[in-house]
Amino acid sequence: MINESLHKKPVALDRQMHRDLRLDRNARDMTRNKSLNAFFIAAGEFADACKDFPVVWVPAGQDEQGKPQVAPIAVFGLQQGINLCIDAADRWRVRYVPVMLRSYPFAMARTSATEMVLCVDESWIGFSKETGERLFNDDGTPTELTLGVQRQLEQLEMDVERSRLYGAKLLELNLLRDMQFEATLPDGSKLQVNGFLTVDEDKLNALPDAAMLDLARSGLLGLIHAHQISLSNMARLAEWHAERLAAGGEAANS
Repeated sequence: MINESLHKKPVALDRQMHRDLRLDRNARDMTRNKSLNAFFIAAGEFADACKDFPVVWVPAGQDEQGKPQVAPIAVFGLQQGINLCIDAADRWRVRYVPVMLRSYPFAMARTSATEMVLCVDESWIGFSKETGERLFNDDGTPTELTLGVQRQLEQLEMDVERSRLYGAKLLELNLLRDMQFEATLPDGSKLQVNGFLTVDEDKLNALPDAAMLDLARSGLLGLIHAHQISLSNMARLAEWHAERLAAGGEAANS
C-alpha cells in the first residue's frame, strides 16, 4: 500500500537495478512523520492503537462498483500538518507506531487483483551502496532482511482488505456519523475538530440482536469497542496542542 504523504519516490524493488543497494537501519529523518496529523491503521492494529491515539474513520473514495468507502486512521494531531505525538527531540511520545510507518521505506503495491510487488522509496536517506545491510545477496536472491519485510507487508495487505470489508459493513448498516470534537484551550479559545467519522452509538444500540451477534462473530464489534475507548485520547491531544501553542509552535513542529 503506497501512501503519497510518506512514499515520495516509490519504485518496485528489482534484483538487477538494486543489486548493490544497502539499508542503514540507523538512518533517521522524522520530517515526513512530523507533518502527519493522521495515518492509516489496519483492523489488526486497533487493540494497540486505541491505547495511544483516537481511532476513527475517514471517507476513502469509491470502490470499483462506485460505492463509497471509508478507511480507519489513527489521529496524531488536531491541525493539518502537525503531529503532536512526536516531541521536540523528534521522538515518538507514544508506545505504538502504525505498521506502515514502522515498515518504511518499504511498501507493497498491487499490480493486479492477485499480484503485489515489494517497493522501496528511493528518496529515503538510509539507502546507499556503501552503508548498511544489503537487500540482495551476491546471487541476486533477497536477503533475510528483504524477505522479512515482504512477509510483514503481505500480512498487512491482507489486514488492509479486512479493514475495507469492515468499513463496507459499517456503511451498509449506516453506523457512521460525522464526528465533532470541541476543546477549550487555556486562553479560553475553542478548538474544533471535524472531518472524521465515528460510530453512532444510538444506531448501534438499536440494531437487532441478530445483527449484533453477526458483528460480534465477525470481529467488527470488538473494533467498534476499541474505537469507542480510543476517543478519550482526544483530550490528551488537546492538552498537547495547548502545550504547543504556549511554546509558540502552532504553525509548525518545534
